[in-house]
Amino acid sequence: MKLVLMGLPGAGKGTQAEQIVSKYNIPHISTGDMFRAAIKNGTALGLKAKSFMDEGNLVPDEVTNGIVRERLAEPDAKDGFLLDGFPRTVEQAEELEAILSELGTELDAVINIEVEKDVLIKRLTGRWICPTCGRTYHELYNPPKTAGVCDDDGSKLYQREDDKKETVENRLNVNLKQTQPLLDFYTEKGKLASVNGEQEIQSVFQDVDKILTSF
Repeated sequence: MKLVLMGLPGAGKGTQAEQIVSKYNIPHISTGDMFRAAIKNGTALGLKAKSFMDEGNLVPDEVTNGIVRERLAEPDAKDGFLLDGFPRTVEQAEELEAILSELGTELDAVINIEVEKDVLIKRLTGRWICPTCGRTYHELYNPPKTAGVCDDDGSKLYQREDDKKETVENRLNVNLKQTQPLLDFYTEKGKLASVNGEQEIQSVFQDVDKILTSF
């Protein structure tokens, strides 16, 4: 089972990834994990990636693609994997096809977890934090007994800049613009399968599982 998992921030990708890798016993390969492993192992590409990251720069495609190539060639990925965070562009998707072709294989499917933008905004802007004890609340899933006040010590809750509506909306717009060409690319290839991510977690996984068991 060779998969790419897609979904906007807040779509529940991480939760679904955990369930997929658990049921199908395949490695969950995220961009961050690949970079960290390559750096820790001191590979030439890992050290190259580190030099860009240390300067606060984006790691260029040629380095990222090389790290992906090395990771997918490892024995545990031979019979399957779940790629998360790669590819991010059509150019990377084309490179992934070339890498898999070199390895004598191809993707089975690209799973996209679809959630409407307004729902994502509610999910992502609902987090509030206690400045005193650090306890985290969520307006939808874990609200305090009294709005805006910590249950434990009565402190006034605050919201991180990353969780404010304007920041979240901007991040989603950037992601939407970046993601659409990829969705179009995989649709044309006949690889894209979308599921409704606005359902209960287990219902989303049941829909994902139906797609995966159809191979």
